[in-house]
Amino acid sequence: MLDAIQQFFHQTLADPTTTPDRTLTLELATAALLCEVIRADYHTGDAELAALKDMLSHRYHLSEEAVQELMDLAEQEVEAAVDHYQFVSLIKEHYGYDDRAELVRLMWELAYADDDLDPLEEHRIRRLADLLYVSHRDFIRAKLHVRSQ
Repeated sequence: MLDAIQQFFHQTLADPTTTPDRTLTLELATAALLCEVIRADYHTGDAELAALKDMLSHRYHLSEEAVQELMDLAEQEVEAAVDHYQFVSLIKEHYGYDDRAELVRLMWELAYADDDLDPLEEHRIRRLADLLYVSHRDFIRAKLHVRSQ
């Protein structure tokens, strides 16, 4: 993952049992993967940023400060290499299948936030869905559901 984001999350994810709210730790890992979707096409538009901020603050109950810090770190490291293992493994370990499929649906929401699905965004979501062990059928179902909204 991006070096700065990895460092940001490492403090929280290193020992989730010491974090007062374990759910928050898992949601931070989820937020990292969602950031990867908006960065996939090397163009982060205002609509995508607004959708991501809304998801992070409302769906995952992150403070405005935490959301802004995450977004700032992501913007600073746009060109960096990606390593999803730490976040994917945490999510796979603690999220059931339905929660992982819902995460893929959220990824599609971000990809369609600017009304332009880039092939790089689709590729990134497909790769993450595979790593999260979400079936191809549910991957497509989520895409069609979001596209029809």
